[in-house]
Amino acid sequence: MAEVLLYHHVQGLTDGVRAFADDLRQAGHTVHTPDLFEGRTFGSLEEGMGFAREIGFDTLRERGAAAAEDLGRELVYAGLSFGVTIAQKLAQTRPGARGALLMHSCIPVTEYGESWPDSVPVQIHGKEGDEFFDEDLPAARELAKSASAAELFVYPGEQHLFTDASLESFDAEASKLLLERVRTFLASV
Repeated sequence: MAEVLLYHHVQGLTDGVRAFADDLRQAGHTVHTPDLFEGRTFGSLEEGMGFAREIGFDTLRERGAAAAEDLGRELVYAGLSFGVTIAQKLAQTRPGARGALLMHSCIPVTEYGESWPDSVPVQIHGKEGDEFFDEDLPAARELAKSASAAELFVYPGEQHLFTDASLESFDAEASKLLLERVRTFLASV
């Protein structure tokens, strides 16, 4: 079974993020969910972004990297939206990464290096009408095309954080399919 380090989105470590992690745990995986917001959650993306700006994005990313330091190196790095900025960087730069799960976002590979590491399989998930993921879709397509073991899944709809059951944007059908694909991925790494 895989050991996963899951970084939450900008609304915080919500009950929906915890439920997502629990779904992976039920499949036998070890899932760590560091709380980068120290207990704070937000009812909207705007509120969460305001808090993140106040604390500082670099400070939050440093907290995420520090959480990884307390664990072994053979991790699958997973991120939900904002959490992708941390997960993707660690998957690309930290030796020993077993895989990456990039959900609701994808950063251009060149932000963290010249290319995606051949030894790190990756899955990217997002909605085709999501205004935030649409901005990231060219980077996601480029990563999927250039990496030796990459899959890109684009779902119909426009909800951004569709995997978070505690938010209005939750899409049960798409989330169920995403979880099936993620479980298959984790079973293979």
